[in-house]
Amino acid sequence: MAKSKFEYVRDFEADDTCLPHCWVVVRLDGRNFHRFAEKHNFAKPNDSRALQLMTKCAQTVMEELEDIVIAYGQSDEYSFVFRRKSNWFKRRASKFMTLVASQFASSYVFYWRDYFEDQPLLYPPGFDGRVVLYPSNQTLKDYLSWRQADCKWHSVTVQVKLPNLYINATDLIQGHINNLYNTVFWALVQQSGLTPVQAQERLKGTLAGDKNEILFSQFHINYNDEPQMYRKGTVLVWQKVDEVRTQEVRLPVEMEGQRMTVTRTRTRPVPLHSDLIGDAFWKEHPDILSGEN
Repeated sequence: MAKSKFEYVRDFEADDTCLPHCWVVVRLDGRNFHRFAEKHNFAKPNDSRALQLMTKCAQTVMEELEDIVIAYGQSDEYSFVFRRKSNWFKRRASKFMTLVASQFASSYVFYWRDYFEDQPLLYPPGFDGRVVLYPSNQTLKDYLSWRQADCKWHSVTVQVKLPNLYINATDLIQGHINNLYNTVFWALVQQSGLTPVQAQERLKGTLAGDKNEILFSQFHINYNDEPQMYRKGTVLVWQKVDEVRTQEVRLPVEMEGQRMTVTRTRTRPVPLHSDLIGDAFWKEHPDILSGEN
């Protein structure tokens, strides 16, 4: 760019270079997703289509930004961990955040029809993002454990209609509601006909064993049989996978025009529903924290 008398305005740009030798984590959260879920008729307490769409978007982000070594998602959020020695975008936090957010949001719109065939997208979703630096492997593991624990203790918001008034059930329910609570709560509302307020009152003071008993005795649901995606969230890691495709290949003249099945091994972000809080996952995937990805 040619120099001009106006170039001085660049001096007003803030330096947002991330500290070296730290894990760079970008976390995205859906903006007003309780309203978005209501408008688009998401199933309660969990909508597998919505969760699978979120994971597809996260895979797209990882394939575009290959310095991401692991991602974790649950509900309407996803966290992306960049390689500790990554020098992408000169480690500018604004670049990390905006590229992840824009790629994710555009993918959500692009792939919507693949997961919600009968539900039109009524308006574009929004995602806010933040960048956090973690200086050690242990702090990064603790961060991911915290997000997975939040999956088990994730609060929900529902609309409760009273005469001439709408209120949020989260205004009535103190504290966080885990996925077990969600499962019992919506079973009481959808199958027993209780109002959200009545369901909250029914569950007040109950322990995990009590909730499991309600699920099994009243609804014949064994919570341990619920999909792990609901209970643990989704972890994305790079793994080698065999991709089989049929294509035309160069062959001798007498065989021209024939198509053959070709198998290629590629490295792709693969979804797992693993426990990040214990040590087993990290022992199975030591390359994630090695710093040499």
